[in-house]
Amino acid sequence: MAKHTVVTMPGDGIGNQVLPESLRVLKAVGFDAEYIQADIGWECWRNEGNALPRRTIDLLAKHKLGLFGAITSKPNKEAQAELKPELRGKGYVYYSPIVTMRQRFNLEICMRPCIGFSGNPLNYIRKRVDGSFDEPGFDEPKIDTAVFRQNTEGMYAGVEWTNPPEDVRGALATHPKFKAFADVAGPDLAVSLRIITRPAVRRIVTAAFEYAKKRGFKGVTICEKPNVVRETSGMMEETAKEVAKNYPGIALWSTNIDAQLMWLNKNPEDYNVIVASNLFGDILSDAFAGLVGGLGFAASGNMGDEVAVFEPTHGSAPKYAELNPPIVNPIAMILSAAMMLDHVGEGGKAGRIRRAIAEVVKEGKVRTYDMMRIAGGGKAISQGAASTIQMADAILGKLN
Repeated sequence: MAKHTVVTMPGDGIGNQVLPESLRVLKAVGFDAEYIQADIGWECWRNEGNALPRRTIDLLAKHKLGLFGAITSKPNKEAQAELKPELRGKGYVYYSPIVTMRQRFNLEICMRPCIGFSGNPLNYIRKRVDGSFDEPGFDEPKIDTAVFRQNTEGMYAGVEWTNPPEDVRGALATHPKFKAFADVAGPDLAVSLRIITRPAVRRIVTAAFEYAKKRGFKGVTICEKPNVVRETSGMMEETAKEVAKNYPGIALWSTNIDAQLMWLNKNPEDYNVIVASNLFGDILSDAFAGLVGGLGFAASGNMGDEVAVFEPTHGSAPKYAELNPPIVNPIAMILSAAMMLDHVGEGGKAGRIRRAIAEVVKEGKVRTYDMMRIAGGGKAISQGAASTIQMADAILGKLN
């Protein structure tokens, strides 16, 4: 009997191309697991009116561990139009399955590591005063950052309305600032609530400090906007200060989200651990990913008390999904699988995978189209780009 059972959810588009390559790598390092494939994504929505079927929820509840590929997500009107004719008008509402999964299993800790692999042609480069260049890869100064993103609250809590009902409008009208919107017609008014709770903030900030302690980093940065979004960002910062008292050897720094994005382009190596609310953390992690190679290198983990799901942060890229051979970069998916290994106590195997990736990237003989800075599409392979499978093969070669 296998030591672990992993629920695999390829999902839509290129998820079906990159997830199988991550399983080949997991097998090569000797990860003792059984894999159970589960349904999720756009076809489930079109055929069933539910992008995250109950049978998939039950599998995750039972086995506690998931690998997820990608989903297609469209605005509500387009989603309704793509339902099977017999399901239209029956009250089905499209909800993002990954957001639903996070909330259903309280996967509140989202960690997104952003690591610069030396030799990556997509890496951030900084010009020195003398005209030479720094590449913040594995050589100093290095980009080695983890963004801790609160995963279930904030702007992604899903509490929102277009044409809010009268009782909601009445409640909003009790706030003096709402007077400016009092005369807006209901169909012209959309409201999304940013909800922050102190216990959830305490848990995500604690996770960030624990990671900093484990890695020996000197500080944690809380990145919010408390000078404008005073209540919710204010609670984030206030709670972070309380948690920081439990970690006397680690400094707490505070930055505003807008200024932080500017500083990423000046001195990204200064920020090893950043913690933020849902939307700000999403923005930060994508911005950092752009400095270390883009979404082809962007892995993430969604962790709760019992269930954990690991995924690349790229989308389903439907325009590439039908290409044969596939051309997308599987590294983000493979790095997500390595995060899963860390989570289940197989850090040695995870380290082997990351070292193999680092060797392939630094050697530079095998590069997917994004690493060659050429357009994706059917001509990428003829222009010298490696296929998805060739990149995975190169990583397997280094493992072996």
